[in-house]
Amino acid sequence: MRAILQRVTRAEVTVDGETVGSIDRPGLVVLAGATHTDTMDDAAALAAKIWTLRILDGEKSCADQNGPLLVVSQFTLYADTRRGRRPSWSDAAPADTSEPLIDHLVASLRGLGAEVSTGRFGAMMQLSLVNDGPFTISLDTADFSAPRRG
Repeated sequence: MRAILQRVTRAEVTVDGETVGSIDRPGLVVLAGATHTDTMDDAAALAAKIWTLRILDGEKSCADQNGPLLVVSQFTLYADTRRGRRPSWSDAAPADTSEPLIDHLVASLRGLGAEVSTGRFGAMMQLSLVNDGPFTISLDTADFSAPRRG
């Protein structure tokens, strides 16, 4: 699984003009996507990493200061742009695979004690946020098991 984390002071996601998820204090927006080989264990590992990663102000984690999270599914994280001018989405898992993984990511975060709001899977969403820093990083569960260099 992949995630883009943005440290924010506030954020909201709307569908057809209706706010479906929001956070109103410092926390993280999590754009999350899945590929074909991802598992429920990958979703749980990603949740644990997100919850404990010390990237909030003062090198605190969401776990340290009960920072809220807004999780939005984003299949475009698996875009392949190596050829031509039109991205390929073949690396993104189909909805019947990715939706349960995104749901498990959210459930795992909540199980760790996180306050989590979400977008609406598969919907055309508008995301508004105030990036704090700006501060944006990417995570990929494929990197978690890789040996550290240096």
